[in-house]
Amino acid sequence: MSSPEEIIDDLKARLILCQQLLAGLEQEAQTLRRPDNPSLFESHQLRKNLLPSLNRSLDTLRRHRVHWQKLSHEERARHPEIGTLLRQNQDLTMKLILLDRENEQSLLRRGLVPARELPSVNRQRPHFVAELYRRQSVA
Repeated sequence: MSSPEEIIDDLKARLILCQQLLAGLEQEAQTLRRPDNPSLFESHQLRKNLLPSLNRSLDTLRRHRVHWQKLSHEERARHPEIGTLLRQNQDLTMKLILLDRENEQSLLRRGLVPARELPSVNRQRPHFVAELYRRQSVA
């Protein structure tokens, strides 16, 4: 079982990881705004290095969420920092998704995305990301 302190530590670590990824995505967005054909190698390398850690943190977060939801309301009320950290992580994750999508659109406009990597048609549906979150929270 996860202790509240362990959950807090893991949430803080995930927040730092997401902030690093956000910085990389913001750098990529700046690079994509340049009129020349800039190299995106650094952005690719950052993603390649951070994504496995992000996946591991997501797995850890899922385990903690299950444990956290099993606790009584009184027990959860004793650790309000966890709720705050969960919201911060969720907000930052949404920023990452939106910025990544904007960067992807810039790449598509420049023709820098191979045909096999084109995004799914479902991504153009309104509220698609919200629906994914809803399905994940039910699971």
